[in-house]
Amino acid sequence: MSANTPEEKPVITFQIITDTHVTADRNHEYNLNFELALRDIAAHGEGSSGIMHIGDVTNHGFSAEYKEMLRIINQHKADLPDITFTLGNHDVGLGIWKSRLGMYTSQTGMSGPYHDHWINGYHFIFLGTEKGLPKFCHLSSKQLDWLEHKLGEQASPDQPIFLFLHQPLKDTVAGSLESQDWYGVTQDKELKEILARYPQTLLFTGHTHWELEVDNTMYPGHGEIATMFNAASVAYLWTNEDKHKTGSQGFYVEVYRDKVLVRGRDFKTGTWIEAAQYEVAYTAVNVY
Repeated sequence: MSANTPEEKPVITFQIITDTHVTADRNHEYNLNFELALRDIAAHGEGSSGIMHIGDVTNHGFSAEYKEMLRIINQHKADLPDITFTLGNHDVGLGIWKSRLGMYTSQTGMSGPYHDHWINGYHFIFLGTEKGLPKFCHLSSKQLDWLEHKLGEQASPDQPIFLFLHQPLKDTVAGSLESQDWYGVTQDKELKEILARYPQTLLFTGHTHWELEVDNTMYPGHGEIATMFNAASVAYLWTNEDKHKTGSQGFYVEVYRDKVLVRGRDFKTGTWIEAAQYEVAYTAVNVY
């Protein structure tokens, strides 16, 4: 059921973007789409507590690409909330792992592959690969233990926890079927076991670029595991027909006392995507 915005004001709002794939060419379509997305958020995200970027910040992890990424952000910085970044495979999949990670942390200001933040009383947790794999994400046992500890901090079944990871879990959201070859966590089973203990979690992933109009953008947890969302892509989109599509999409999220609204946004047209309007209700952790 599509959710209508209630009269009450949300406790907190934020935006989600992913797969910006910024290049060194300021006139490249990906870069222009990133600018469009930021302009949209600057115009419509008043009062936002942050932009959550789910990875593949750059196309190759090159210094010139980060320079261009920062130029775009700084152009609109006065009108934007802070951006918190997730590590993507394109950011560290080429070259030497340590140097790529160092470039990522120095240019984004993130402390490492994984980190967490409390914003207005809500927990935001970011996971990231610890190996420079071409597609997949590798989560160490140390990171998984850290995650379980963090999920348990001040946890309550009637309050959502927001979790961000670039690669989706296998056979969950759009583009993550094993046959499609775009799922991507080496420790898929272990992560699912942890998320089954914290079903109030909302997991947002990128990587697949699948457009938000498809019917499995959301994977409902039904109180048995985290509810999961594919966040599409800012740079370009992908379809169920396994084809590239020009476009740029993301989410606006509104958090209320008893529910979370996840609203698909088309950054190209500056319109809401009617097929991608979701409501996750608490305390019973039901999805409608």
